[in-house]
Amino acid sequence: MSASKRLLWALLGALVVVQICYPLTHGEVRAGLTVTTVVLGYVLSVAHAWRSRGARAALALVATATLGGFAVEAVGVATGFPFGTYDYAGLLGPKVLGVPLIIPLAWTWMAWPAWLAALRLARTRAARIALAASGLAAWDLFLDPQMVAEGYWTWDSPDPALPGVAGVPIGNYLGWLGFAVLLMTVLAAAVGPAGRHPGGDAPMMVLWLWTYASSVLAHAVFLGLPWSALWGGVLMGAVVLPLIPALRRAA
Repeated sequence: MSASKRLLWALLGALVVVQICYPLTHGEVRAGLTVTTVVLGYVLSVAHAWRSRGARAALALVATATLGGFAVEAVGVATGFPFGTYDYAGLLGPKVLGVPLIIPLAWTWMAWPAWLAALRLARTRAARIALAASGLAAWDLFLDPQMVAEGYWTWDSPDPALPGVAGVPIGNYLGWLGFAVLLMTVLAAAVGPAGRHPGGDAPMMVLWLWTYASSVLAHAVFLGLPWSALWGGVLMGAVVLPLIPALRRAA
């Protein structure tokens, strides 16, 4: 195993350890672990894009997910579009234009495995975009309820919400889906032909499956959020679980 591949697995291992520690902590320590998780995930995804598909793919990922993620969040904070009117608390580090700097890193962290998983499951570009966007948006069924419960951000008008998931308006999830489609459309074009030949993606596939399984477990057992465990478990599971037989066939 090359040194760069060992680094990817080491980053993934560190991320998993930090996430396991998250529900066992509180307050500022938990907020610090949140930031650490996002930074580790960001470095992992960008490094994997660079190693597996070259500088073009890594730069495309940063341009679409990091810069694009920051832009849509800044617009969202300022105007309420497309996620609804919301505000970030000061618990997640420094902010620019009202947006904590780790937020666009989180978009990037999960956009890349969502895209790579779609490459495994769909053959046409349109189907890959739809599948990757759906997976990324479904992840927010875990993310937003968890972060709102921690007080990291709040909506001015959180209704109507999904049954059992108070504090997060349904319009936010629709906004996520809309931006995710745009993000994946641009990413598919920007990555280029190399993006159509998945190889050496095991760390990202493990990340994608771990994110789903650990989110269901954490929400259902440790965080006291059974309804988001149910919503996320069903809807993200519809996108993620078909990956398991696909990986078995590839193996």
